[in-house]
Amino acid sequence: MIGHKRVLAVVPARGGSKGIPLKNLKPVNGVPLVALVGEVIRELPEIDRAVVSTDNDEIASVAEEAGIAAPFRRPESLSGDRIGDLEVLTQALLACEELDGITYDIVLMLQPTSPLREPAHVRDCLNKLVQGDWDAVWTVSETDSKGHPLKQLTVAADGKMDYYDPAGATIIARQQLKPVYHRNGIAYAITRDCLLNQHTIKGARTAALVIEGEHVSIDTLWDLEQVELILSRRRRSLPQ
Repeated sequence: MIGHKRVLAVVPARGGSKGIPLKNLKPVNGVPLVALVGEVIRELPEIDRAVVSTDNDEIASVAEEAGIAAPFRRPESLSGDRIGDLEVLTQALLACEELDGITYDIVLMLQPTSPLREPAHVRDCLNKLVQGDWDAVWTVSETDSKGHPLKQLTVAADGKMDYYDPAGATIIARQQLKPVYHRNGIAYAITRDCLLNQHTIKGARTAALVIEGEHVSIDTLWDLEQVELILSRRRRSLPQ
């Protein structure tokens, strides 16, 4: 509980990932991604209940061993790769409220694919939501200037290249670029009202919590290798 508000943490972890089969069970530092979330949750007494939303029994079992409850299975209708976070979180919230007989004020989404998160990142996200009376708070990272929208190009079927945004033609130096940010998947804190009444995870009043440092949201095997590289570099920098 935080600010007299009950917090439900939802770990979305379906089994049908196409990029990396059973991605949420892939190990980082020898620990499955979904289990790493459990390690973070144990450091956050603000969380009243933590559940995994999955359609896969193996993922559910690993999550439970890590301290994340698996009291239901995600219905098949919510297990496709075109299902949004709103539908998954809403189903989990309503299922838990029915099972537990209580109302949760905040839903905290913790995606297993952001294994470099730290408890302080999540706590800061929750604090910002409550203290600022926001509808939602997302954690984001600043996008490297090479990935800025004004530096992106399109290639047509005939091979013709053009700027993604015509304004890109005016960019000479990166100092001309206004910073942009991307979701890093570390944490999304969303009020119950935002989910159930506004029907969105990005409400009318949504704030960003900018997280510094290296963070990788895993979609590919290359992303996994990057995470291992970052962790290896961090271990080498520790005092001997």
